[in-house]
Amino acid sequence: MQKKLHIPKTRAEKVWDFFGIGGYLATITFLIVIWQQLPDQVPLHMGLSGHVDDWAAKESMLLLPAISIPMFTIMHLLGKYPHIHNYPKRLNDENAAAFYQLSQKMVNKLKNICVLVFCFIDVEFSMIALGWVDDGNGWTMIVILLAVFYPIVEGMIKQRKIK
Repeated sequence: MQKKLHIPKTRAEKVWDFFGIGGYLATITFLIVIWQQLPDQVPLHMGLSGHVDDWAAKESMLLLPAISIPMFTIMHLLGKYPHIHNYPKRLNDENAAAFYQLSQKMVNKLKNICVLVFCFIDVEFSMIALGWVDDGNGWTMIVILLAVFYPIVEGMIKQRKIK
């Protein structure tokens, strides 16, 4: 196990947390407001083309917000303890703080992007169920994958630059 260092949250991490938590609260508020208007059956799954291919009871809309809480909490805790993350062999006392801060930032971005993706899916499925939009978009899955993998790839590229 590596040396423990306390790395305070950066301003960027606080901003990401603001948007992640804010998006979550906005989505919950949105669901509360529209709940009575939702039909008994809502979209559960979309194919790669963006067309809904499975439906479920409207209570399924609560699944992603419910999953978001433990996921956010676990990733938040993981980000608080960057010394337990996996690092290259070149980690040493001089570069540990840089590695830890980079890893902490990556986990922070990733947890908030995942929450925002879950929020986006819930809002999109709600809008389809309410008839506000006809169907999803075929680009949705590509955008989601890019959004989730962006902080990982960015972190790996920046990690290579640490001496």
